[in-house]
Amino acid sequence: MRNTQRIHLLAIDPQNDFCDIPEAELPVDPQSANQANARPLVRPALPVTSADADMKRLAAFIDRVGRKLYDIHVTLDSHNPVDIAHPTWWSDEQGNAPAPFTVISARDVRGGVWRARNPLAQAHSLRYVEALEDSGRYLLVVWPEHCLIGSWGHNVHAAVKAALDRWARARLDLVDFVTKGSNPMTEHYSAVQAEVPDASDPSTMLNGRLIETLREADLIVIAGEALSHCVANTVRDIADNFGEENVRKLLLLTDCSSPVPGFETLGNDFVADMRTRGMQTATSLDFLA
Repeated sequence: MRNTQRIHLLAIDPQNDFCDIPEAELPVDPQSANQANARPLVRPALPVTSADADMKRLAAFIDRVGRKLYDIHVTLDSHNPVDIAHPTWWSDEQGNAPAPFTVISARDVRGGVWRARNPLAQAHSLRYVEALEDSGRYLLVVWPEHCLIGSWGHNVHAAVKAALDRWARARLDLVDFVTKGSNPMTEHYSAVQAEVPDASDPSTMLNGRLIETLREADLIVIAGEALSHCVANTVRDIADNFGEENVRKLLLLTDCSSPVPGFETLGNDFVADMRTRGMQTATSLDFLA
């Protein structure tokens, strides 16, 4: 039987590549596990400080309040190696790829500081960075290759995955997995829509199904990584499509989400802005204590 109060959990990108998993818990790289005396570990590509602890708290939260959760939605960042926000896409005049965390502006692309490695993608790349700047949200940041489809890094954090499976078996229900980011021509921080939607690809446009499903909830509990980017953009897009009177239905678990190091101000500004608009906050221990 489902609860009469419709509490939805929205876990945003709770994936290995975003988690600072302790070395003792990292798996051996299967590509070299059979080599003599070689046991290199698979490491997260874009670890967020405190994310491992965030995810373990989220898993404990799911176990503690699972009987009261009407539905669970999990978004999955899902990338290809060749992506407009990955180093392989870009090169300088000498053919060098940008280092991770390089910021690329429209001025850089117009001036030839950075250009698309594939000449056929140059015109799109310029239009894209110009559209990003016009949106006022972010400049293009070159990230390490992360959450590659089929990789360990793409998988859900082990503690969260086990808790989701326990919830599904106990409820005889399905977790709603929502993928995003597989179109290499645009970034997709938000689970609701890409930063610059591609008119030829419906997966980059507004996810009306997710919005309408969440609109039916009485309360949407939010957790995940990273607070400064994918959490912030997803929540803002939900709020913008809900109408201001429904923003109060959003509740952020403050101890289950952390910002990308160096982008703490973006995370803090997001929380402050959304609180002003009506979003609630709580810790995973305080909620439904």
